[in-house]
Amino acid sequence: MTEEDQNTNTIDNLDTASQEASSATEEANPFADLQEALAAKTEEAKGLQDKYLRLAAEFDNYKRLIQRDQRDQIRFGYEPLLKELLPVVDNLERAIKASREGGSGDVLIQGVELTLKQLTSTLAKFHVTTVDSIGKPFDPATHQAVTSVPSETIAVQHVVDEFQRGYLLHDRILRAAMVSVSTGQAQDSTTGTA
Repeated sequence: MTEEDQNTNTIDNLDTASQEASSATEEANPFADLQEALAAKTEEAKGLQDKYLRLAAEFDNYKRLIQRDQRDQIRFGYEPLLKELLPVVDNLERAIKASREGGSGDVLIQGVELTLKQLTSTLAKFHVTTVDSIGKPFDPATHQAVTSVPSETIAVQHVVDEFQRGYLLHDRILRAAMVSVSTGQAQDSTTGTA
């Protein structure tokens, strides 16, 4: 063998030799691209997992905040109504104090009437209205019949008297009125046939 045959690596052969070497390393590690893609996806999954955990923690905090607000709303929901009722209590206390200090009965009655008017207007602010009953047809949805009585002036199945006033909250019955209902004209027991 000659010296030329032994020295086959020439400048022309170097490019082909490096290509052969890189293809040999690719053949040695054919999953390198897949491993890089897997590493990238693993990093992406870790980022999404962290984002999910932060979002879950924020949601839990939001849920606790909403539950606390709901508890406070239930606990303190009547605060505006109660603030409106406190002056009524004050006026009733003043009326009792004035009657104990020797005030006349007329002053006490006038004070109680004014207090009732104030209470009624406070209830109206909160959409509480009375149920009109006397002379109206009996309605089991808004009236509770306590008794039935004969009446010369009130038609059958109409309200004769109101024992306890009924109230509506918006359109819903808050308390039914306790009433007596007319049975019509009284039967005369003395006019019988002989």
